[in-house]
Amino acid sequence: MNRRVVALAVAGAVGGFLFGFDSSVVNGAVDAIEQEFDLSAGLTGLAIASALLGCALGAELAGRLADRFGRIPVMILGASLFLISAIGSGLALGVWDLIVWRVIGGVGIGIASVVSPAYIAEISPRRARGRLASLQQLAIVFGIFTALLSDAIFAWAAGGAAEPFWLGLDAWRWMFLAGIVPSVAYGLIAFSLPESPRFLMRVGKEDEARVVLQRIQPGEVERAVRDIRNTMKADDEAKQAKGALRGPVFGLRGIVWIGILLSVFQQFVGINVIFYYSTTLWSAVGFDESNAFAISVFTSITNILVTFVAIALVDRVGRRPLMLVGSAGMAISLATMALAFGNAIGSGEDISLPGAWGPIALVAANLFVVFFGFSWGPLVWVLLGEIFPNRIRARALGLAAAAQWIANFVVTVTFPLLANVSLLLTYGMYASFAALSFFFVLVKIPETNGMSLEESDTLLPPRGSARRRAGTGADTTGG
Repeated sequence: MNRRVVALAVAGAVGGFLFGFDSSVVNGAVDAIEQEFDLSAGLTGLAIASALLGCALGAELAGRLADRFGRIPVMILGASLFLISAIGSGLALGVWDLIVWRVIGGVGIGIASVVSPAYIAEISPRRARGRLASLQQLAIVFGIFTALLSDAIFAWAAGGAAEPFWLGLDAWRWMFLAGIVPSVAYGLIAFSLPESPRFLMRVGKEDEARVVLQRIQPGEVERAVRDIRNTMKADDEAKQAKGALRGPVFGLRGIVWIGILLSVFQQFVGINVIFYYSTTLWSAVGFDESNAFAISVFTSITNILVTFVAIALVDRVGRRPLMLVGSAGMAISLATMALAFGNAIGSGEDISLPGAWGPIALVAANLFVVFFGFSWGPLVWVLLGEIFPNRIRARALGLAAAAQWIANFVVTVTFPLLANVSLLLTYGMYASFAALSFFFVLVKIPETNGMSLEESDTLLPPRGSARRRAGTGADTTGG
């Protein structure tokens, strides 16, 4: 594989690192924030989930911004917003102040969640696109691991997340301020990246596009230019406009709904409860704070390792088989977690998992992460970069990502309330969505392994199009 392509894909995936870092940095701060601002369960959920509202907005805007200004300027914008958020969140004076800063950072992360996979897909050769697109998820899980590890270090060094640390600021504030480092790094890296050749050709800069293509696909430049040009011609014929996503299925094209549902199922299995609330969750069932932090870090390491499995298998085995195995495994492991939590004894701070139920819950939680990590985690992003026709990719990917953030918000904001009612009910519900995701993949998800991006128009052709082509052929030959 061209080393330059790999290097560009890795650099583009740094946006995923920000995504993962922001998603999980709040994990270690949940209890401290709740104590600091004396929050109810509902307001705690809102404070934690508030960033996701910004993410939905950023994801929805990202496609339009990327199509108008290019992928690289939008990456820089995302990094800038996250930098502002890291500083503001770390110095927040109250819960509503914190929510505002978290929303601003969420807009930046939402932008990165769309632009990074789109950029990687557009610079990657078809034979390796699955592996390179999986780098987005690898960066996300590294971001999660880094956030949880830094949270644990700050809490350990200060003697607790709510204890004073450097400059008299509590450790939980430094957990947020640590986000300054990856946001600056992402901004600097974005400045060094070449623009997407597809965007360059769309804005009439074919010579610059050829230079980029020569660097990343030497020997295939003419073919790549021809494919992109044909796509642009199809765009002109379709008179791409705001209604390009519209279709007969509840106002949208069928392929757009598939992307949206992929995003929703990815979140409704409850994966981010593990990465947003795991420290609080394990503390709630009897583990002390230091052990809860250690469990969270171990789970994030597991997530990293299985992502390498996905990268190794995605272009060999294909997307659908991995997704189906992942769905089945998640359903079983989540059901096991529900059963374990259903056997908790005690109440309030004295709750615990008796006998073998503690180890069973830990094993099931990590198996859930394993099955998610080699399937729905990375492959949703791979598929979202592949299944949409070129002329609507940026906008459709933005809409699907926005749906993902909204689903994430729903799960995150409701978890504290549901957990107060019953962890058995909560994880039983997540298990049900995992089971449903199996049948969704079986019936609706096309296999995209080995396809070029220009061939994505053939995945879900309009109903009756084959008959119309046949009829046209018959008329022609019949003269």
